[in-house]
Amino acid sequence: MPDGSVALTLSLHASIAEIDPADWDACAGTGNPFVSHAFLSALEDSGSAGRRTGWLPQHMVLRNADGHVVATAPVYAKSHSYGEYVFDHGWAHALERAGGDYYPKLQVAVPFSPVPGPRLLRRPDTGIPVAALATAMEQACESLGTSSVHVTFCVQEEWEALGAAGWLQRIGMQFHWENEGYATFEDFLGALSSRKRKVLRRERRDANAAGLNFHALSGADITEAHWDAFYRFYRATVDRKWGSAYLTRDFFSLLGARLGDKVVLMYAEQGGKPVAGALNLAGDEALYGRNWGCRGDWPFLHFELCYYRAIDWAIEHGLKRVEAGAQGRHKIQRGYLPKHTFSAHWIAHKGLRRAVANFLVEERDAIEREMAVLAEESPFRKGGE
Repeated sequence: MPDGSVALTLSLHASIAEIDPADWDACAGTGNPFVSHAFLSALEDSGSAGRRTGWLPQHMVLRNADGHVVATAPVYAKSHSYGEYVFDHGWAHALERAGGDYYPKLQVAVPFSPVPGPRLLRRPDTGIPVAALATAMEQACESLGTSSVHVTFCVQEEWEALGAAGWLQRIGMQFHWENEGYATFEDFLGALSSRKRKVLRRERRDANAAGLNFHALSGADITEAHWDAFYRFYRATVDRKWGSAYLTRDFFSLLGARLGDKVVLMYAEQGGKPVAGALNLAGDEALYGRNWGCRGDWPFLHFELCYYRAIDWAIEHGLKRVEAGAQGRHKIQRGYLPKHTFSAHWIAHKGLRRAVANFLVEERDAIEREMAVLAEESPFRKGGE
């Protein structure tokens, strides 16, 4: 498969275990732990991503003429649209009403993780363009007989390059906290308007006056007993929200063992007994909030454990931002402002492709208008406040 100058060979792999970790990580880099071989293999080896949950690996590898791995991508064949957080159920229904089959499709993503980051992983010393991976994914889609390819929560550079290659471009929105060089949490509070600053101080005061002990655990500090408790919290949250428990208990043990200090667990106890936990992963520039759960009801515990403790940790470790996951307009008042997310889509069916393209134009306009409105709710000081 030519990319314009270099002959590349495409292979698909039904398990990430078939790909050498050093080769994969040389393409993935160290910035985002969710695309690391360690994280993706923990999902597969624990039975979290696989046949049980409908995420069948078809990981893509590109090799040069010498047989060296120069690019990879986490790819999954899917017969549903769950666990993705970029919703295309309407697209599926439209094609099915027209007599076509939307499933199976190919998803280039991190399963169950609405975390922005690179998806088309290229060794930096090879100069492989995104267009080469776009062509490879289109070929994989055709050879596997799938309807489409969806690259979700990619970085803007990939999104722009895929758009230039003729893929449909979609935007979304999340809420992220940005570290403007704060030395302490009080420095951050000082950047807020007086009224908002008082609200956050009251929330933290009430959360810390509830008789709970808080810990930020990472690496070897996280024991199997901690994971046992956190898994109970995770299941309680899933059961309460009528969701699906994609992640198995084994996943958390493998995550801790394989990612070490990149795993950050915010943990709350009462009288030595665990009552709540919030799981984060640390990258080179960001702390990524993932799962949370608790047993009991305490004032502002969710805000303290998931948002404020994360900000504390990011400031202490010099990280540029905290990404606290999908949804949550309430995050704005806690300093997490709306930010774009990006995805790109290649659809084989020309009629569906045209319909989706028209929909995305309207959706993009609506999201941009919503983000403009939400930006006005920012808690940060405006001139003279």
